[in-house]
Amino acid sequence: MSRALHPFEELVELDAEAVRSWCARSLDALGREREEIDAINVYPVADGDTGTNLYLTAEAAHQAVEAVFAAAAPGPGTAETVRAMAHGALLGARGNSGTILSQLLRGMAGVLADGCDGDHLARALGEAASAARRAVAHPVEGTILTVASAAAVACAAGGGLVDVARNAHEGARTALAATSGQLEVLERAGVVDAGGRGLVTVLGALLETVTGQTPPPAPETRIPPVPPEDCPTENGPAYEVIYLLEAGDEAVERLRSRLDALGESLVVVGGDGLWNVHVHVDDAGAAVEAGVEAGRPHRIRITHFAADSAAASARGERAQRAVVAVVPGEGLAGLCAEAGATTVRTLPGEQPAGDELLDAIRRAHAREVVLLPNDTDLRQTAAAAAERARAEGIRVALIPTRAAVQGIAALAVHEPDRRFDEDVVAMTAAAGATRYAELAVAERQSFTSAGVCQAGDILGLIEGDVAVIGTDLAETARTVLDRMLSAGGELVTLVVADDTPPALAPDLEAHVRRGYLAVDTTTYHAGAGAPPLLIGVE
Repeated sequence: MSRALHPFEELVELDAEAVRSWCARSLDALGREREEIDAINVYPVADGDTGTNLYLTAEAAHQAVEAVFAAAAPGPGTAETVRAMAHGALLGARGNSGTILSQLLRGMAGVLADGCDGDHLARALGEAASAARRAVAHPVEGTILTVASAAAVACAAGGGLVDVARNAHEGARTALAATSGQLEVLERAGVVDAGGRGLVTVLGALLETVTGQTPPPAPETRIPPVPPEDCPTENGPAYEVIYLLEAGDEAVERLRSRLDALGESLVVVGGDGLWNVHVHVDDAGAAVEAGVEAGRPHRIRITHFAADSAAASARGERAQRAVVAVVPGEGLAGLCAEAGATTVRTLPGEQPAGDELLDAIRRAHAREVVLLPNDTDLRQTAAAAAERARAEGIRVALIPTRAAVQGIAALAVHEPDRRFDEDVVAMTAAAGATRYAELAVAERQSFTSAGVCQAGDILGLIEGDVAVIGTDLAETARTVLDRMLSAGGELVTLVVADDTPPALAPDLEAHVRRGYLAVDTTTYHAGAGAPPLLIGVE
């Protein structure tokens, strides 16, 4: 439970309960204002999700704080609570503004861990604004960074906790109202900055926490727009790429330089070996590959900025239909994103949680969503995420795809212009007509349905069961293919990982041509983090 203040009770220090209350109030306030903030989101990309991203980031911070309260008896200290808040936001940061918000909280936490009176809060807001600017490759005025800096300047003199919180909030409100005149794209659309609007909400929740009183409302979010004839068309990168990264400081500095050359809206936040990376690029695979070279990326999310969805979002509207696909390997993620799908990356032994799937459904920003889990073990998690999305008014159809090759087959026949039910039936039929197999390397001796395997053996799994045990990857793959094609087939799909021997796919394609004249073969590259070989037979 969050702290309940008497309407006239004012705090002199932010203790652990107050930080907890601030997190809860921020989440509630962003929840109430999420759609309004989404509707004015036109910069850096008019994809209508800034309010949602800020809400999900605040939700992650709140959950982390609640977790330390549940684990600690009689309760955590202030330092532990503010660090949990910042760490949770880092792990759950979404989008450009959400990533910056996580760095703002991280910057504050470093100061508030040493003290939580008014002077410490003033210094914390100053460090937060500086840290956020350092995290952004090319800071732009008229954004959440401007609002954060104005809040810090307004309370820089310090003083009592209430005065500092009130001055920071008022400084942020004043700066927000001016953002429409600082960025041409905001002036043309007739709105203030969406990220800055969200930060005012968070600072308003802080003011309410320390005073027990409802803060003044944010300034008007809309202004008279510039006439349409003065509005040139803007084009930007095709993809948003976000991932958590385990890496050292030097590797991250090299990563910043590489990603800065690849795209724009680059934000890298974090420290102490864990970072959250956000960038907009045309080559999503290259952005993820840069992360692989720097360290260990995970929770990779790639979103395609479809032109029609962006235009609809800029008007506060949702696209009619979208597809969300769970895929292994950045290569497949890029392939599915190019086909218009919102993707969720998986790594071996690390499946996405229900919140990640729900987040992807929300990011798709559509009235109708087709969800492709592409994994038998994800069926229940995906079903729960679909139910939660339906409760938010999104029409979701879950196609029980059990492997990535089934998801590829379903996506290949997806037609967003036909009726929803007809599209789902066609995609389900295509997935169901695709038998699937996977080659894996045994990690230990164990009993399988095909006999006893030893560590290092090559396992050929057909429809999830071990059907072949071998010692040579190519030979085992040919045996698996022959067994699958013995029941017939018209198309073989091969999906190979980066560390798979490069000769394997050509060898298997030649094997199919020699033995099965009427069968076509196509090959995709899954990239890093995928099984050595996935096989689909339609």
